[in-house]
Amino acid sequence: MFHQHHHHNDRDRDRDWDGDWDRDRGGSDGLSEQPSICHKCNEVIQLRIITALGKTWHPEHFVCKDCQCPITEATFNIKEGEPVCADCFVSNYSGVCHGCQRPILERTIKAMGETWHEECFLCSGPCKQQLAGSSFYEHDGRPYCRTDFEHLFAARCGKCKAPITENAIVALDAKWHRECFTCKKCQTPITTSSFVVEDNQPLCKACSD
Repeated sequence: MFHQHHHHNDRDRDRDWDGDWDRDRGGSDGLSEQPSICHKCNEVIQLRIITALGKTWHPEHFVCKDCQCPITEATFNIKEGEPVCADCFVSNYSGVCHGCQRPILERTIKAMGETWHEECFLCSGPCKQQLAGSSFYEHDGRPYCRTDFEHLFAARCGKCKAPITENAIVALDAKWHRECFTCKKCQTPITTSSFVVEDNQPLCKACSD
């Protein structure tokens, strides 16, 4: 089966925060400042503060939405607008690559009803080249590039012996390219179902008379 497209998706992942990560609130140099309110407990933040996801937090309240453990890394995951630690993201949200059976944390490929890392979506033939962004053929649930698919699985033309990847003519216990199914003598293409057979090769009516 030939496939023209497959899709890429990005996992939710926050790589930058919109403010200061765990800073101390110092003096205001005589300037008045609105108190910051913790998004978690709704209390005023007096000392250390984390600004992330457009909100402010006590450091001890900036926790994973699933396991409630404090998040201390500057890079974290986001689900439903809330932070998620790396372990919970892998366990609860990330897909598993059909190729290597490991979690997918970054870009993913959807192909043949499965999810893959880009680097794991490879031709199953001898070349093992990456197929991300390329057309491919499917055989027994495995992807193949065109070259390997033709070499391994395509039928061979009864005349030129080259692989047949498009529509074929089936005749004389063989498959033929349409342009190869010609009269044995005059090489005229045979386009009708009526022809003569000589030495197991087709012969047009004109040459058989």
